[in-house]
Amino acid sequence: MFNTLRFATYASLLTLGGFASSASAAELKVVASFSIIADFAKNVGGDRVEISTLVGPDGDAHVYEPRPADAAALEGADVVLVNGLQFEGFMSRLIEASGTKASVVEVTKGIEPLKSAEEEHEAVEKTEAGHDHEEAGHDHGHEGHHHGEFDPHAWQSIHNAEIYVKNIADAFCEADKAGCATYTANSEAYIARLGKLETEVKAAIEAIPADKRTVITSHDAFGYFEHEYGLRFIAPEGISTEAEASAADVAKLIDQVKHDKASAIFLENITNPRLIEQISTETGIRIGGTLYSDALSGREGPASNYIDMFRYNVNTMQAAILGS
Repeated sequence: MFNTLRFATYASLLTLGGFASSASAAELKVVASFSIIADFAKNVGGDRVEISTLVGPDGDAHVYEPRPADAAALEGADVVLVNGLQFEGFMSRLIEASGTKASVVEVTKGIEPLKSAEEEHEAVEKTEAGHDHEEAGHDHGHEGHHHGEFDPHAWQSIHNAEIYVKNIADAFCEADKAGCATYTANSEAYIARLGKLETEVKAAIEAIPADKRTVITSHDAFGYFEHEYGLRFIAPEGISTEAEASAADVAKLIDQVKHDKASAIFLENITNPRLIEQISTETGIRIGGTLYSDALSGREGPASNYIDMFRYNVNTMQAAILGS
């Protein structure tokens, strides 16, 4: 559990020991909530920023438990970058415990959020049942977990990634006006690279026959990808990896997979493979590889930055579906 006293003590000690070094450092001190946002920040900030990442490569922000060192990092930060849309359930208590005076920036500001899969599921049930879902006392929210009205995985659309980058550049300009020209130039150059990536992605999806564009993943992390690029994703778990699928959910999914003729099934780097392996065994669909959904890979992995992550995921899906 979160120990506010430990955070307060640790942060006080760090302040006493680190004041001189922070005062002499030229860099803008930035804390990013997880690895994908940290990568965006590095591309915008370049050498003018010093970035700390709370949930690192292959880490799962859905279940992350903050440490005293995280509170200390926030306490010394100039800017804190968070996804928002209730993705980082730990952030509000961490910010409060740290006592940070940093500017806290939600980098999803300005996107058009999609309804979460859980909300869509409940809306369909309300329509089909012809009565109010809540008044009837039903709970289909994956073992009682509820992760907000909107799907937080907005970075799975490259267009949204461009908005993330613009928001980060604006935040850096506000905190470090002397570096604004650099941040603006860096963000524009990176957005141009994202535009080229999107052209690649659309071409890769177009090469997949329309009747083979249904795949299975561990949890509902790819809603924005589906909306943007036309590949359909079905998953046994909800928006959060905390939400464990019941036996009935899995049985229903297996029936759906057989009916919809899913073309491939994938593991995710942040989730336990057991459930996907079970579905693969019962449906006869071979596991096509591992996708990077909520976190980058380590430095030596195939998805150590956002552009490589997106390209790797698309190539992995295309190869598994087409059998190449």
